[in-house]
Amino acid sequence: MKILLVRPPRVKQAVTLGEFMFCEPIGLEMVYAVLMDRHEIKILDMMIENTLEKELETFKPHVVGITSLCIDVNMVKSIACKVKEINSGIIVIAGGTQAFLNLSSFYDINIDHVFKYTTRDNLNLLFDALESKKELHLIDGIHSKVNQYRSTNVFGRNEYIIPNRLSTQKYRQHYSYLGYKPCAIMQTSLGCSSNCDFCLRWRIEGAKENDIDLECVMNQIKDIQEDSIMFYDNNFLNNRDRLEKFCDLIEQNNIVKNFICYGSVKSIISHPETIKRLGKCGLKAVLVGYETFSEKELADYKKKSTVEDNYKASKILKEAKIDCWASFMLHPDWDTKDFKNFRSFVKKLKPEITTFCPLTPFPNLPMYQKYKDRLLLRIEDYEMWSFSKVSIKPSKISLSRYYFEILKFILFVNLRLNSASYMINRFGFMTLIRITKGSIKILPLYIKLMLEVRKS
Repeated sequence: MKILLVRPPRVKQAVTLGEFMFCEPIGLEMVYAVLMDRHEIKILDMMIENTLEKELETFKPHVVGITSLCIDVNMVKSIACKVKEINSGIIVIAGGTQAFLNLSSFYDINIDHVFKYTTRDNLNLLFDALESKKELHLIDGIHSKVNQYRSTNVFGRNEYIIPNRLSTQKYRQHYSYLGYKPCAIMQTSLGCSSNCDFCLRWRIEGAKENDIDLECVMNQIKDIQEDSIMFYDNNFLNNRDRLEKFCDLIEQNNIVKNFICYGSVKSIISHPETIKRLGKCGLKAVLVGYETFSEKELADYKKKSTVEDNYKASKILKEAKIDCWASFMLHPDWDTKDFKNFRSFVKKLKPEITTFCPLTPFPNLPMYQKYKDRLLLRIEDYEMWSFSKVSIKPSKISLSRYYFEILKFILFVNLRLNSASYMINRFGFMTLIRITKGSIKILPLYIKLMLEVRKS
């Protein structure tokens, strides 16, 4: 069978970090790896080339599979509709993070099958049935229109599958992570035992770490053509003994790469000497979820760290000569004084890069119920759930003022914190231009949001 795997284009009205973090569609690369030996497969990354109609006409797929995030629901449905308009006989499949979290959002006349989760077994079972045109029985993790979207109700999660990165060879020069371009991504562990209250990832992958064999990890690192790799584990720095073994293997294999990872404050302060060794083995930057300046909010988020711990982690990274890329969440109960204290906290912390998002209680998660009476978005406002729009009504200041404070923070970060000299020295002048252009694009979006609120 001919299979076209599609990543939807960016949603224009969504405020995202796409200008800074533009990663390969690794889920599609995993599907490709499972099916490639028995089918002819092609990946279309519509974030780079919006050529769906051309691919349908020239490649003539029997199946089109579309991945998704929450903001992509309407786009996925639009793509499915276009596919059926061109050829109603093409089978359309939807999957991705949104399908796991809110399966019914893809119950649509133009979507034939929805993957709640993906495994080697359910991929092969479905495509064997489609190819043989046999009666389709219920399959774990798959909800099919012909079966009224019923499934076996067997709980499952996405299986770890080694991706085939050659499947996106034509696009790889475009993939980046902040200043590192081109940049690959990979996972060395699934799940997270931190269980932070606001986090989606551990609910999708599991509440404890499930580590991938380090020999498998090393083989992938050696095969990756890019000089830079982002480890998108929930907390790459979690296990000290495993990190020491990782460093041993990096040194034994004479691997020279730039590594970036997510790491928790607790992990950084628990094994500072190992952090220093990682720096010598290629770790260039750690994305640290500091989240807030408030002890109470840290406790409410179940962060397992304190404000003082945050300062300690920052110091350890600086001593190890590893860049700190700090991320924060803006709480809906902040007033102007809180925003001022927040700016002071970030200034004292001195991260190399600062990112933020308003606290976002995604549907079907406990935090959604907590803030249900204050939500500014409906569940079906899919394109608004982008981690960047304010979704909870502020309690102490007006929404317009809240957006004004966000604008002040953006200017504060870009004019006073995110150093141009750092960008140039670390990544070069052209990267500074690219990231500056991304920041400039975000500013008018927030200004527009603030003005729209004032008019309403």
